[in-house]
Amino acid sequence: MGVVLPVLFALLAAFSNALATVLQRRAALSVPQTQGFRPGLVLDLLRRPVWIGGMLAVVVAGVAQAVALATGPLSLVQPLFVLELPLALLLASLMTGRHMSHVMWLAVGGVVVGLGVALASAAPDGGEADVPLDRWVPALVACAVAAVLLTAAGLKRPVGKARAGCLGAATAVCYALTAALMKDSMRVLDTDGLVGFLTTWQTYGFAAAGAGAVLLLEHAMQGGPLVASQPALTLGDAAVSLLLGVVLYQEDVRVGWWIVPQLLGVALIVMGVLTLARRGIDLRTGQ
Repeated sequence: MGVVLPVLFALLAAFSNALATVLQRRAALSVPQTQGFRPGLVLDLLRRPVWIGGMLAVVVAGVAQAVALATGPLSLVQPLFVLELPLALLLASLMTGRHMSHVMWLAVGGVVVGLGVALASAAPDGGEADVPLDRWVPALVACAVAAVLLTAAGLKRPVGKARAGCLGAATAVCYALTAALMKDSMRVLDTDGLVGFLTTWQTYGFAAAGAGAVLLLEHAMQGGPLVASQPALTLGDAAVSLLLGVVLYQEDVRVGWWIVPQLLGVALIVMGVLTLARRGIDLRTGQ
């Protein structure tokens, strides 16, 4: 049960996030596009029930993710969120009544097989439960700088692939950091109870990072086509989370000749994600 429980809850979180993505994208496309960083965008979205439904799905995903992170390594749990994109497209096809092509089904298979091969060969495990502050500080600074630079680069560009890609990548960094902080706050909840959870800085850190990720995600969705934002978000979240798992929590992954099947799995994932994003279903027109 050591691996089964976090995997099951990670898959539940991925499904809930996929549902949230579909609902939030439909809502984001129903409001006027914004050229700058507009916090008022969320106020506009609050008037749309479909967006509220998406946020409820985010809450479910957050609870499931917290359980997964509390019971499994970050480098195992977060890469499973790569499945959000194929799940989102499957849900979108059901909502729009349009069937996915054979190419898209092959891409879904490629993502699933690639993820299985990559995780089985990497076999992420172990790690330290308690991350000292001297490891947190450089990680926090690096993630904050990366998110700010990517956001600034995206907002300088007009609506299009470059803008969406940069904002998607910034969102990925915030999501990965949120997961890393959430994992540590779950440790505090387990050892020190609710009082410790409510008084530790990690709890408010993951809340702030998560809020920033949600706001960036809405702008990324408005910023350009899915083919640019989704791969940056999906692949970026997995890559940064894996790095944070190794650097912060000292989690172990196989090296040596195991890198070969890991790279093969990653290649399948990348090709599948790019294909799915390029041929994704438009949530407004169903095409």
